[in-house]
Amino acid sequence: MDISHRKVSKRILFTDKSGKPLSNREISVKQTRHEFLFGCGGFDFIPYVLKGEEEYRQVTGAWLEIFNYATLPFYWGNYEPVEGKTDKEALMKTARYLKDKGARVKGHPLCWHTVCADWLMEYDNETILKKQLERIDREVTGFTGVIDMWDVINEVVIMPIFDKYDNAITRICKEKGRVSLIKEVFARAHESNPDAVLLLNDFNTSVNYEILIDGCLNAGVPISAIGIQSHQHQGYWGREKLEEVLERFSGFGLPIHFTENTLISGDLMPEHIVDLNDWQVDEWPSTPEGEARQAREAEEMYRILFAHPLVEAITTWDFRDGAWLKAPSGFIRRDNSRKPAFDMLKKLIKEEWWTDTTVKTDEEGRAPVEAFKGDYLVSCGDRSESVSLTDDSELIRV
Repeated sequence: MDISHRKVSKRILFTDKSGKPLSNREISVKQTRHEFLFGCGGFDFIPYVLKGEEEYRQVTGAWLEIFNYATLPFYWGNYEPVEGKTDKEALMKTARYLKDKGARVKGHPLCWHTVCADWLMEYDNETILKKQLERIDREVTGFTGVIDMWDVINEVVIMPIFDKYDNAITRICKEKGRVSLIKEVFARAHESNPDAVLLLNDFNTSVNYEILIDGCLNAGVPISAIGIQSHQHQGYWGREKLEEVLERFSGFGLPIHFTENTLISGDLMPEHIVDLNDWQVDEWPSTPEGEARQAREAEEMYRILFAHPLVEAITTWDFRDGAWLKAPSGFIRRDNSRKPAFDMLKKLIKEEWWTDTTVKTDEEGRAPVEAFKGDYLVSCGDRSESVSLTDDSELIRV
């Protein structure tokens, strides 16, 4: 698969402090971070950052060996269980820790009918919408500079017909319609932070999601990227479905983020289950055969997505087994030992798709560099400088 679009080719002019070219010198070019967003749920960082629990030290340390992009939970019902009392301090502290470690952070989600705040039910629909927009402004404005990427609204395809339980967001979506609600929440998020990356996110990859996106774009909704969930508890999608989904959603010309990916390393969930949340088990063990399968499937999926020019991010949902539905869907086991999928992905991201090289300058102090797009530490002797290599401009000076 062609991944040349993930690299840059440059000629770099290396000089000393006075501007004199460094002729015939060995220059070290070491990558420090990918431009591509290799992500994973960052929920485990919350107990570690807040309490320093040793169990989570191992988890978060292993996480940082691979990933550069974290999703943190902003489910309204958990974030603000009592009106006016939010979990901002904990999330801000965690987000800043991740940012200091070089990871980009996304908040998930600003508007969703599930894990909604129960106290909203006390209000009429007009007030619910008002409070939803105020909530968006509060979070997006309050976290600007720390979190500048948001799943603005989640799973809208089923939102107005969701009937498992009554909730405030389904009420207003049913009244306003999908596109109208999306337009309002995106407008408020964009107004609150014009530079933020704003996603529409859904698990539904049918034509219904395409129709919804088309309606939003025609209505002028400022969607930065299309979010596609891929929870594969009932089996790996496979190359054919992956490529078919990519082809259809590429038609919009927008960046694509695979926002929530899971692959199982144990027995698969039965096919007759429609809502994954309906599968409730006491135990769901990982198996050696399942772990080998998970690593093979994850490798194929990552290679396909990394090769596609519109895909900008891949987020694995669970880092450790048992995080959601007790599923063996993580890259590490419950005892924090590493699974084959961990070793495979680390090798892909930090070896095969990573640049760590030495170049030699010519008489004029110039040297060609071919590298994966990202951030670098360039060194010569005891001097070093951090640079970003993200475009194909012909010549840069270091």
